[in-house]
Amino acid sequence: MTDPDDSANFDTSDDSLKPAELARECLVSDYREEVRTVLDCADAVAESWGSEATTDPAAVADPLRAALDAAGVWSRLPDLLVSAVDATGRSLSATPVAAPPYVTATSRGPMLRATLPDGRLVVSLRVFEIDRTSASDGSVRYVRGATTPEEAVRVEFV
Repeated sequence: MTDPDDSANFDTSDDSLKPAELARECLVSDYREEVRTVLDCADAVAESWGSEATTDPAAVADPLRAALDAAGVWSRLPDLLVSAVDATGRSLSATPVAAPPYVTATSRGPMLRATLPDGRLVVSLRVFEIDRTSASDGSVRYVRGATTPEEAVRVEFV
């Protein structure tokens, strides 16, 4: 049974999986190859740094976006978003495109967003992490993150 005041719950079956869980399951199983391509692109970007990390934010998001575009996966990211939304039993009011506000490249990886009548579905493909612990001056280091689709795909419904 779900709490009617809890918009993070969407009763789709007896086990009442939450929208984020439904969307994540869909992406990890149905879009595994696309997520693997994102991971491969992140590997290529990290290799271009010449060390295990970079402190230059310009060496992360834009190069990742270019690598995703060159690999042909950038244009497929809206399809992932549509399927993730469909998996929750909801639908989008407009067709998403591979551009903000639906799809963007961040310093942690691609982010897909869908605003729905009862909340917002946010999909992050977390391929980079931000390391704040090794810098005494408050700067950040960007390091390669997840290496599997299961680790990379993170979904929130807020």
